Amino acid sequence: MEKYTIGLVGLAVMGQNLVLNIERNGYPVAVYNRTYERTQEFIEGSAKGKRIKGCETLQELVDSLESPRRIMLMVQAGNPVDQVIEQLKPLIEEGDLLIDGGNSFFKDTERRAVALAEAGINYIGTGVSGGEYGALHGPAIMPGGQPEAYEMVKSIFRDIAAVAEGEPCVAYLGPRGAGHYVKMVHNGIEYGDMQLIAEAYDIMHRALDLSASELSAIFGEWYESELESYLIEITRDVFLVDDPDTGEPLVDYVLDEAQQKGTGKWTSQDAMDIGMPLQTINAAVESRLISALKDQRVAASEVLTGPTIAFDGDRDALIDDMRQALFAAKICSYAQGMGLLRAASEEYDYNLRLDDVAKLWRGGCIIRARFLNDIASAYEQNPELDNLLLDPYFRDAFLSRQDALRRVITTAVQLGIPCLAMSASLGYFDAYRTARLPANLTQAQRDYFGAHTYRRTDREGVFHTEWQQLAEAAREE
Repeated sequence: MEKYTIGLVGLAVMGQNLVLNIERNGYPVAVYNRTYERTQEFIEGSAKGKRIKGCETLQELVDSLESPRRIMLMVQAGNPVDQVIEQLKPLIEEGDLLIDGGNSFFKDTERRAVALAEAGINYIGTGVSGGEYGALHGPAIMPGGQPEAYEMVKSIFRDIAAVAEGEPCVAYLGPRGAGHYVKMVHNGIEYGDMQLIAEAYDIMHRALDLSASELSAIFGEWYESELESYLIEITRDVFLVDDPDTGEPLVDYVLDEAQQKGTGKWTSQDAMDIGMPLQTINAAVESRLISALKDQRVAASEVLTGPTIAFDGDRDALIDDMRQALFAAKICSYAQGMGLLRAASEEYDYNLRLDDVAKLWRGGCIIRARFLNDIASAYEQNPELDNLLLDPYFRDAFLSRQDALRRVITTAVQLGIPCLAMSASLGYFDAYRTARLPANLTQAQRDYFGAHTYRRTDREGVFHTEWQQLAEAAREE
């Protein structure tokens, strides 16, 4: 019986496209899906005539594979992953490899990695970014697990990954949950990017009354600038599409309730757990949450008034300021995301190389962008860089654009147009560059009502003051 190089469980569109990608690059694949009907449809459809075997049972899948076996799971995150692992464990042997290619929470991956290692089974948690198109034509791949486990699948991953600057967009990132952690932060940065772009659109659309075709032309010009990225490219395209029923721009008929699958929220939650500021990404998550309050917002719009939107400034100057502001805000967002990765690397002993992370994000993934080359260069030159804003290139890039960001936010505030993520980016910058923040008052308050103590600027030690008694005495004087 012919033996297959790798097996894959889960034939939703992402799974199917990954199988086709793997087979196209020279590796025969055995596949299994919980419902055999889907397997049959795939085998008789897009997989027909290819070196892809449809298996009716997990036992058949396992028996069809070369030893040591390599099995990739493309199933829904959470309990379904645990269920498939439990079904496979009695069927596979020590030294075999399981690969979770879904959007699993990194702490679940940590737990599974430890448990499977105790059973002698290799395990890789692998972030895969690029959507359906990337899965078929070349995604960015973010694996974490045992180094020897990665070696078992390294050639396959390198062959199926996207290529940027002549390099495959895949790198071994670290032990246990490192790969899924990096994918989680990738998705958090993606949230920030998307919200910043949405705010730029909203301000230009409402303040300048720009048409969809005008907006498409502007984003098209920006795509040729320092803002060149996949998200800018698809934004340009979105404004070109008309609704077939009305002939009007389709985007105007899309309900303004942004959905989310949880990875952005996980990023914000873990940043809080390990004590790292993440203002822009937090604002993006919160923007999706408030968008979901559609009925409340519609009702509130009838009774809560704001400024009249009547921009009387220079149209072209605002558009140019918006381009600069968007790039400046984007720098702050990435500075936060990369800072989180660095802190998490220490917290979880991942030993991440941030230049490798930036490089593998240059192609295939949703946040691919020209300036990731500059981020990679920054961390290559200084692996211990505390903050991207301290790199000379990004410092100068932000400082030369900060006035534009301030003008854009001022205009939005004056017109009553919300810009949560842009404001958060600027707030992060201003806080980070401030040598003395008002946290001294916060600490004094905490010590007043809870005796939480404080430290002083002029001497070592921990102090407590009877603030109420001293204040009462001061009032009596």
